[in-house]
Amino acid sequence: MTIAYLNGDYMPLEEARISPMDRGFLFGDGIYEVIPSYGGRMVGFGPHISRMNDGLSAIEINHKWDHDQWRKLCTSLLEKNGNGNLGIYLHVTRGADSKRNHAYPEGIPATLFGYAFEIPEPPVADRNLVKPYTCSTGQDLRWDRCNIKSISLLGNVLHYQQGHQKGDGEILLYNENNELTECGACNAYIVKNGVVATPPLDNQILPGITRQLVLKVLQDDASIPLEERVITMDEVWDADEVWISSSSKEIAPVVKLDGKPVGDGKVGPVWEAAARLYKAGKFDF
Repeated sequence: MTIAYLNGDYMPLEEARISPMDRGFLFGDGIYEVIPSYGGRMVGFGPHISRMNDGLSAIEINHKWDHDQWRKLCTSLLEKNGNGNLGIYLHVTRGADSKRNHAYPEGIPATLFGYAFEIPEPPVADRNLVKPYTCSTGQDLRWDRCNIKSISLLGNVLHYQQGHQKGDGEILLYNENNELTECGACNAYIVKNGVVATPPLDNQILPGITRQLVLKVLQDDASIPLEERVITMDEVWDADEVWISSSSKEIAPVVKLDGKPVGDGKVGPVWEAAARLYKAGKFDF
């Protein structure tokens, strides 16, 4: 039985209820986070919570919890759900008003929901054993504030479904200038001649926590050259390796795009080296 948290109370997930007037339900007016944990150890707790609080500030939801308060909630959810391999889902909306109105209501409390769900073991850092991904490509048609981790994910869902319907695990998106942005639910990278490149953060791209951690370990180790820069889709098609990253996938290799092989169509050595560095990282800060 999954134990969830809703507005100060713990309860079985199936008993959690919100008002149909909640602005998260009516408008997608809220912010969310997903934090992976393995055996009770959270990965990247600090950056995840900083992004959560930044998102709440960006859309002016008044829910002022500090890291210690969030940590207490997350730790309780892990303990109440067995401390196995769990993802922690956190979700804050502007709350429920008595009427539906686009303007922000005043004087209503935010809705805070959280629960933990089982996740698989983290992927192995061995190019002979890891399960690679295939991806589709498509023009990015989402809104212009993708840097906010909003619960309003219809644009991402529609794009992700494009790849899913083709049997792919993700979709790489590009803007009107034919420049790589990100994926339906991941950040993206290419490797050419041993150099890793990823698009710089701006309003088109979610500041992924796994992306932040990947860049940190590469910069700290300095054995793999790294660039944050604009990447054209011509460069993507010419890449030796393509990667995607997210909290659930960590760094994942992509071996086909739109049915065509990436490089030689095999998982590459630079991915394996980066994945091993990532595995050795200490990320609960």
